[in-house]
Formats: sequence, C-alpha cells, structure tokens
Amino acid sequence: MPIIDPRRLSSLMESEQKKFVEERPKSQALFKRARKSLLGGVPMNWMAKWAGEFPPFVREAQGAEFWDVDGHGYVDFCLGDTGAMSGHSPAATVGAVREQAGRGITLMLPSEDCLWAAEELQRRFGLPYWQFTLTATDANRFSIRLARQITGRQKILVFNWCYHGTVDECFITLENGVAKARRGNIGPPVDPALTTKVVEFNDVTALENALAERDVACVLAEPAMTNVGIVLPDAGFHQQLRDLTRKYGTLLILDETHTICAGPGGFTRRENLDPDVLVFGKPIGGGVPGATYGFTQEVADAISARHSLEDCDVGGIGGTLAGNALSLSSVRATLEKVLTPEAFERMIPLAELWTDGVKKAIADYGLPWNVTRLGCRAEYLFSSHSPHNGSEAHDAMDFELERFMHLFAMNRGILLTPFHNMALMSPATTKDHVDRHTKVFREALTVLIA
Repeated sequence: MPIIDPRRLSSLMESEQKKFVEERPKSQALFKRARKSLLGGVPMNWMAKWAGEFPPFVREAQGAEFWDVDGHGYVDFCLGDTGAMSGHSPAATVGAVREQAGRGITLMLPSEDCLWAAEELQRRFGLPYWQFTLTATDANRFSIRLARQITGRQKILVFNWCYHGTVDECFITLENGVAKARRGNIGPPVDPALTTKVVEFNDVTALENALAERDVACVLAEPAMTNVGIVLPDAGFHQQLRDLTRKYGTLLILDETHTICAGPGGFTRRENLDPDVLVFGKPIGGGVPGATYGFTQEVADAISARHSLEDCDVGGIGGTLAGNALSLSSVRATLEKVLTPEAFERMIPLAELWTDGVKKAIADYGLPWNVTRLGCRAEYLFSSHSPHNGSEAHDAMDFELERFMHLFAMNRGILLTPFHNMALMSPATTKDHVDRHTKVFREALTVLIA
C-alpha cells in the first residue's frame, strides 16, 4: 500500500503555491489591498481557509462555473458550501429577484410568495406549519428556544463533531468520553457542557443513557452528518432515535441544510422520517439569504398556547429582515423552477459518476482512502473505510493533505469546499465537469505517490 512521504507532500505544496501566486497577480494585489481594511484580508474569517496563499477574487459566476479577476475559469463543486446548490445566478431566481426589488425589498408584512413557499414546503417535507428566517443558524436557534419553552428543559443533545451553524450550544465535542468545548470555539458565553449533551452518531446506547435523565429539551441532528465528511446512519438508527426521543419527552429537530442533497424533500422525505421540527437553510433562496423551519401540529399547538402577542417581538425569535419580500420571492422561484424533482434526477447520477471516478482512481493507485455519497453530494476521506461516527470521520482528516489536494485542483480549474473534500452537483453541472475533476484527481495521485 503506497505511503505518502511528508517531505514530498511539503515539496509539492511549495511548488503548487508558487504556481498559484505567479498565475494570479490581480488577486494577490487585491488581497494585499484588502489586508489594510479587512481583518485578515477577507470579509469573513473562514474565507482565509482556502488552500492558496490568498483566496482568488471572483469576477463572475454562472451556473456551475466561475472566473477570477485574473481570467482563470473554474468548475465549482463547492457551490458556496451548498449555498449555491442551485447553481450560480439561476435565471428563474434572478428574474424573480429583479422584479421584486423593483416592488419592494423588505416590508415587515407578508406577501403572496410566503404563502406559496409554505404550501410547497408542506408538500415536500410533510410538516404543516412553517416560519422563515435568514439563515439556518437562526432557524436552529429559534427551534432550540421553542423546544426549551415547550418542554421546560434547558439542555439539548447533539452528535459529536456536528455543525449547525453558529449555534453556541453545538460547539462541543467528546474527549476521552468527556464533553468539552470544541477546539476553536471562540469566546463561548458559557461552558457548552452546561447546556449540551454530546454522544456519537449511531450510538443508540449512549443516546438512550443521555436522554433517560429527562433533562434534554431537544435533539438537534442532521439526518446524515455532512460537515465532518459524510457519515450515514445505520439501518434502523432513525427509528430508534425517534422512538427514544418520544419515550423520554424530547423533541427531535432535523437540520436538512446540507442533506437536502438527498432529493427534493431531503433525507426526511426520502427515508420517511418523522421529526417534530425540520430546518432547511442555505440553498432555499438560490443564493439570496433565506432559511425556514417547519413543525408538527402538536408543536404548533404548544407554541400557540404559550404565545404572547405583547411580547412576541422581544422573545428572542425573529429579526427585522426575516421573511422579507426579496428572500421569499427568491425562495419561491428556486423551489418552483430550479431545485425541482427533475433537477435532482440529473444531479444525483452526476454525483454517482463523480464517486465512481474517484473510487476507481483510489483503487488503481492502491490508496487507503474511501468515498461516500449522499444524493447529489459526495466526499472522499483519507481512511480505508466509511466512517461510522463523527470521531472516525474527524480522525480520518489530514489538514496538510487536504490543502494539497484542494490547491492542486484549484490550480487546474477545479474548486472543492475548503473545509473538507466535498463535491456538490448543481442543476448546471455537466458530465464534462465531472470528467474534468476525475482527470485532475488522478493527476494529483500520480504526483503524490510517484
């Protein structure tokens, strides 16, 4: 089995960085300028995590491709880490946004679009009531607040190495079986161990032990973990999760922000899951900020019973721009005309093709890596088997090797998400795009183990 020499990896990375910098003088100049007014030279700190010495500055993006200011074109498999899963600037969404912008952007009043969107979400996901936010982070936060109010309990439960946006309670991990603040957790308001229980995904025994104390308001979970590599649920896990949450009076919140890749109704409809609350974020507005959360009749009744009209604007749920007219127009257009069942019928086979190409290359070069796919999303990890939980997925990561693979691909016109080795298909992705990735991936393996 080939062993990747760390010295060779370092040398190759140095060569790729040199190539990257030399070929992008305009992006480099903009980055130097940006460092004088933007912290770290970027508008948001995670934009510094791209594998190059600086991020490429984008000139234009269309469909599944974009071009930087130096004229380089890229096939985009990152797609805004799912935010642009619809493809960049889909015509239907752009048209709706253009029209709505001329009629009003934000009003603090409902429009007909919000009604259409809620009825479509009912049909897709099977939950009767919906509310709109600007981000899935907010939708998760609001859902947690409601769960605490309904149950009278303070704690929540998450799975180890989860990610649910910037929700304070979720930045927690297990170290030798002890819950601790997750590495990199910036200024936690309280020790997350005071607010949160954490267990491994697929560990039913640990889940029941945690819930049995009857102090957990809700379980917040992705149907399949996606932010630490793809970790699929065991057969029967979701039924056990649902049974245990009901047994111990805990609400179940499923975050479909990434797992919408499973199909037009996400993992929830594909597998007939039965959450109390469901969150759907990033891609819902075709790139325009928007998110939503839906809930059952029982949860709706519990919310209504505790609702105070006098205090509803200061209760910690809402936001002046939440559910604004521009967002809802983009949500309607994206659901109605872009992220359709027909689009998924094209996107999922492309993810299968991407997976097959990467798997064959890994096998041909005898590397101990593996690939996992969920709908139109696929990802490779540096381990010989698919992970069973967040710890296994996290332990399979190799930061330096990831950076090399990403930079090698970026230097050859392929973009993967900077956070892990994920590729996402959009309605605009083509077979040629996938084949180009497969070719570049094989080239990377060739130089790594030569």
